[in-house]
Amino acid sequence: MAEVHLSETYACAPSTERGRGILISGNPKTDTILYCNGRSVLIRYLDKPLHVEVYGEHGYPVTVARYSPNGEWIASADVSGSVRIWGTHNGFVLKNEFKVLSGRIDDLQWSPDGLRIVACGDGKGKSFVRAFMWDSGTTVGDFDGHSRRVLSCEFKPTRPFRIATCGEDFLVNFYEGPPFKFKLSHREHSNFVNCIRFSPDGSKLISVSSDRKGLIYDGKSGEKIGELSSEDGHHGSIYAVCWSPDGKKVLTVSADKSAKVWEILEDGSGGRVIKTFASSTSNAVEDMLVGCLWQNDHLITVSLGGIISIFSASDLDKAPLSFSGHMKNVSTLTALKNSQQTILSSSYDGVIIKWIRGVGYSSKLEKKYDAKIKCLAAVEEVIFTAGFDNKVWRVPLCEGECGDAEHIDIGSQPLDLSLALGSPELALVSTESGVVLLDSLKVMSKIDLGFTVTACAIAPDGSEAIVGGQNGKLHIYSISGNTLTEEMVLEKHRGAITVIQYSPDVSMFASADGNREAIVWDRVSKEVKLNNMLFHTARINCLAWSPSSTIVATGSIDTCVIIYEIGKPASSRITIKNAHLGGVYGLAFMDDFNVVSSGEDACIRVWRLATE
Repeated sequence: MAEVHLSETYACAPSTERGRGILISGNPKTDTILYCNGRSVLIRYLDKPLHVEVYGEHGYPVTVARYSPNGEWIASADVSGSVRIWGTHNGFVLKNEFKVLSGRIDDLQWSPDGLRIVACGDGKGKSFVRAFMWDSGTTVGDFDGHSRRVLSCEFKPTRPFRIATCGEDFLVNFYEGPPFKFKLSHREHSNFVNCIRFSPDGSKLISVSSDRKGLIYDGKSGEKIGELSSEDGHHGSIYAVCWSPDGKKVLTVSADKSAKVWEILEDGSGGRVIKTFASSTSNAVEDMLVGCLWQNDHLITVSLGGIISIFSASDLDKAPLSFSGHMKNVSTLTALKNSQQTILSSSYDGVIIKWIRGVGYSSKLEKKYDAKIKCLAAVEEVIFTAGFDNKVWRVPLCEGECGDAEHIDIGSQPLDLSLALGSPELALVSTESGVVLLDSLKVMSKIDLGFTVTACAIAPDGSEAIVGGQNGKLHIYSISGNTLTEEMVLEKHRGAITVIQYSPDVSMFASADGNREAIVWDRVSKEVKLNNMLFHTARINCLAWSPSSTIVATGSIDTCVIIYEIGKPASSRITIKNAHLGGVYGLAFMDDFNVVSSGEDACIRVWRLATE
């Protein structure tokens, strides 16, 4: 093994929040879109779904990111009120960071000449809107007239410059400048005004609100000139609006789970619906649409559940291309053995996603029950999951769809779950005080071991189990029928055991602890085969064996993945630094040369090991 290359990234979905719109923006020249998840800003290429770039330098969750008019810079803002301006090339070099507001920033816009930025949000008693020079941060103008959080702001794209803002005080305000000063205010809306946008030629301005109305104003004077027709209109809060590049149509998305394309009259006196997209037939809350973008020929909508749908503007009846990803920490990862190309991943919010190598997102597994997931194990056609509700579920998989799930309540919360791969109906579940042996979801035996259990593993033939404790000791048990007999105790770890795994050829097993150390043991003689694996700086969360049992990889909350070769000293390791922002939580090998990792940033990455 010489080095490691990142070959694929499966990106996360945008972070969404119930009852709020989200902002996705893009660069029409390069056909890229920007969205935020946690502390990361993601740059996605619409024509290359596996090509993803991630900017992770914010110290707080990011709320909005936008390209400058020339496409060279990106300004991104976070919940602490900071704006960072960074370059799109050569490693995202930071140009400036400004503390703009005292609270969360909800929207930001560049002026058309790229010299000024306006940001708005929650000011915690101080100003809710601020415009500043992009290079020096000096304030340009005074924004009075709002009394509550400002949700959206927009620069008029043509001279004379104007800024329009709207927010939770039901107001739409109009400022002229620079330096900007208050000109007029409208109170036509009867609920939160969620989004405000100028048409590309600057002649019109539209605002949409939770009162289900869309109002149109004159772009230069700020006077109201019309509104969207209520006939065939939305039945829920409208969260976002976006103009078509020619300024003749708008796209709106709403909590009524639909997106609509409207034709705006030439004089702006009204608009009528020409097409409605329903997000899905199921009546789930996750199908509410919260964000939209009209870029070149693409109409992009984002649902509350994180599904991104791309429609074609030139052919509105064409079925959309949909893809999604995780929104939370991806805590478990399994590569299905039968087809080397399929990966299953789950996050604790209960979402299981199937990925196909070379393609990316395949589908979300629709399981028939709604439970959070702590651990997941899968073999050929069956998935076992255990959650926080003391239940272990068994879900059969048939051609990528979930069958009817069965479950058993084991009486206390499962901490770890291990399947005997040779007889996959045999499972060992560890709880805080002991282990439960299951056969076809029936409890064979429930044993209190008398120490605090933190991890467990069962041999593929079901004849042996290893249980790790809070005290760092490994207890080895032989299994006959439904009794466990302690054979020996291995003492070498100095921290609580976090993970144990048998090698695929069952000649060895590896264990790792919370004190950053991993050890590979010989299964027969119980002697240490590879030690001094002490190169992480924090707790090890996961480990994985390659199919040929020659390589072991460990992942830790120090964001690194370290790959060791059996038979070579631990110092000849390969380290992948910053594999996942916030820590690595899942690892699996697809074959001897490809390892998959997942982590707190909700992304999944495939790394290729180059052999010498």
